[in-house]
Formats: sequence, structure tokens, C-alpha cells
Amino acid sequence: MKIGIIGLPQTGKKTLFEILTNRKPTENEIASKKPIKGVVEVKDSRFDVLAKAYKPKKEVRTRIEIEMLPKLEKDTITEGSIFADINELDAICHVVRAFKEESIYHVEGSVDPKRDIDLINAELILHDLVFIEKRMGNIEKEVKWLKEESVKKEKALLVKLKAHLEKELPLRLMNLTADEKKIISSYLFLTRKSVIAALNISEEDLNNTAFIEQMKRDYHAAAIDIMQISAKIESEIIKMESGEEREQFLKELGIKEPARDALSRLCIKALDLISFFTVGPDEVRQWTTRAGSTAPEAAGVIHTDLRKGFIRAEVIKYSDFAIYGSEAKVKEAGKLYVKGKDYIVEDGDMLDIRFNV
Repeated sequence: MKIGIIGLPQTGKKTLFEILTNRKPTENEIASKKPIKGVVEVKDSRFDVLAKAYKPKKEVRTRIEIEMLPKLEKDTITEGSIFADINELDAICHVVRAFKEESIYHVEGSVDPKRDIDLINAELILHDLVFIEKRMGNIEKEVKWLKEESVKKEKALLVKLKAHLEKELPLRLMNLTADEKKIISSYLFLTRKSVIAALNISEEDLNNTAFIEQMKRDYHAAAIDIMQISAKIESEIIKMESGEEREQFLKELGIKEPARDALSRLCIKALDLISFFTVGPDEVRQWTTRAGSTAPEAAGVIHTDLRKGFIRAEVIKYSDFAIYGSEAKVKEAGKLYVKGKDYIVEDGDMLDIRFNV
């Protein structure tokens, strides 16, 4: 599972990538015009609470893969190479310039976050429409070798998808049946992917809540998660040596937490993942699994043997742990649950898997 950073030139993509991954791309990587890969360690306050409570020998936060794609410029859009890269992603983080700095040019001539978001969305929708046109043409050629019933179903679905896209709406807004999802499972649709728009703002706009709230309202209907980040400020934060120094700096700016921490958690959501924990004196570890996963499926994330030999899962809800403060007190309160193979794991669950192979 990986999320990709895209955006127009001079938006702060590279700086954001460095902030999230804690590494700088080499000159050769940048010159290659290929996706640059990195890993993001997800910051979750629940993990911190559990680590403090158990004081384990080892602490392991969950990580996600991230890629920085080449600039979205006219040539990459015309060639279509950028769309092939986007297709390899599971979700998209679109970095949008919202800061005003006269010394840094804007490819569109002025700073307008809404215009830039709409511009990229329109290109992704156009890509999916072109794909449908090509696929419908190929179906007509292949009709001799395809089953008549399957052809009818596919053509009807493509017509339905095309009509939706022509309303300038992304495909992720459509409620598709399991059968319809199966039909298009191998299709190169880009607008089915989750999207985060990270607005790169100026320091003076950090507390401008009216702007961010309006943007959230504007793009709620398009199922685009909006957040703001000042890449310049975040760069200064990660350079600070002590946690106390960082906390003081954030307090002075009126910031509750570094935006990179909030963004890393938003990436988890965009990938349709949830977090669960395994805890003990040896190790506290945060894991991720697909939302809707059963207990055996989550156990398989830890180790395939746990899924094969799954017997039951002993579950503590993090919310209960936060209330009672310790595993022993949770058990005393009767809040330890024993779940079987049909249990759907919830975000924040603390799992102890019982198995036999």
C-alpha cells in the first residue's frame, strides 16, 4: 500500500517529501524524473500512551510507503507518463500552493488553490473518460471472443461510469456493487483513488481557520480530504534537537501538533486502513489492516501462521484502556472481549491472538 505526492511545480512537494520521510532525494533521483520512494513513520498519540504504560524493550510504529512523482507539467500530462505513475498508487496526496511569495513563480501566473485543485481533478477525470472511450472501442472488436452476457454487463457499466464522469464527478463517489467492482478491478481508473489536498500555507495563515474550513466545505462533496501544512515551518520543527524545544515552538505558534503527524494519519485513512496494536513488556507495535478486516485477516498481517491457526482474539478497546489506565483494570471492569473468526477488527483495537498450527 502506497500513497503518492503529486502537484504542480513550485508547490513544496519536495520539501513535504523530506519532512515526511526524513530524507532528501539525491540529485540523480530528481534528474531521473521517476517516482522517488520513501517511508513514513506514522505518529499516533495512542501508540505513545501504550508505550508509556507498558515500557517495552522495543517500540515499533507503523509505516507506510510514499512516492514523490515528477512535476505535473504540460509535457508530462500530454505524454501521459504521469498518469501511469499515478495508476501505481493506492491513494494521492496533492500538494497545493497556498502561500504567497513573489520570488517564487507560479506556473499558472497567480496563487489560487481552488483553481489548482480543480485543474488536476479535471485532468484525472479526462484521463478516465479517454480510457472508457478506448475500452468501449476494444469491446466492439473483441465481441466475437467474449461471452455475450459479460459484454452486455461491461458495456452497461461503462456507459454508467461515463455519464457520471461527464458530470465532472470522480468515480470514487459512485456506490458500485460487488459485481461491478469485480468487472472494473483491472481498469486504470484514477478518480477511484482517495485524494488528500495538502494546502501549503504561509506562516501568517497558520491560524486562519476560515480559509481551511471553507476549503473543506468546498471539496466535501468530491470526497477530497483537505488539510493545511506550512512546509517552511515544518522544516524548522524537524531541525530542532529536543522535544521540549519543539513543543515550545509549536506553543508559540498556536499549533497543537506538527502537521506532518496529522498528515501521516490522514494517509492511513486515505489508504482505507485502520490501526490495531499488539502490546506487552517485550514490544508495543502498531499494525495496519484494511478497514473491514476480520480478526484472522488482521492476525495474518502479523504472521501467516496466526491466520492459519487462528482460534480466537482477545480484544481490549483502546478507549477502555484510556479510561482505566492499565490492562489489569480493564480486565477487572469486564472489558476484555473474546472474539471469533467473524469479528471485524476496529480502529484502535488491542489484540492478543490465540492460535495453534
